[in-house]
Amino acid sequence: MGFNDDLNDKDMKKIGLFYGGTSKGSTYKVAKKIQEALGKENVDLHDIAKSSKTDIEKYTNLIFGTSAWGVGDMHRDWEGFIDEFVEVDFSDKIVALFGLGDQKNYPESYLDGTGTIFCRLPNKENVIGFWPTEGYTYYYSSAEKDGKFVGLAIDEDTQPDKTDDRIKQWVEQIKDKFK
Repeated sequence: MGFNDDLNDKDMKKIGLFYGGTSKGSTYKVAKKIQEALGKENVDLHDIAKSSKTDIEKYTNLIFGTSAWGVGDMHRDWEGFIDEFVEVDFSDKIVALFGLGDQKNYPESYLDGTGTIFCRLPNKENVIGFWPTEGYTYYYSSAEKDGKFVGLAIDEDTQPDKTDDRIKQWVEQIKDKFK
């Protein structure tokens, strides 16, 4: 059962969840968990490598996720899409972000890929789901703004035992903010 079971389907607008990562990787697995937490019937899952600007424009409610590659870079699929991404009109959209990173081995660039996506969004006031930085150990993150992460922070490398609880809490935080 999804989070909007009390709403009629005609009142519910689907959420487009776009992730960058391999189909067997951690970002995909986290995206699937978010989809399940929100209700599969409420969320369409999209691999950003196979997506277009038109695919994003179909949704009012959006979730974007990326893993970090190298020293905090976005996943290569996002790198290949980001120029098209910035062409989307986000003025009437609600956006939530999530990112994966390794705070132990890359503490100087934790979740920087998520920070880059946030920076490229023209309408930052439409972003929901900021997440506390408590419980993480890192030196710097471009995904940190005003003492919070710009979205859900997941570390499957050093804190996999916290992933499910973090997803559950984050979904509770964002679900009522979608139009």
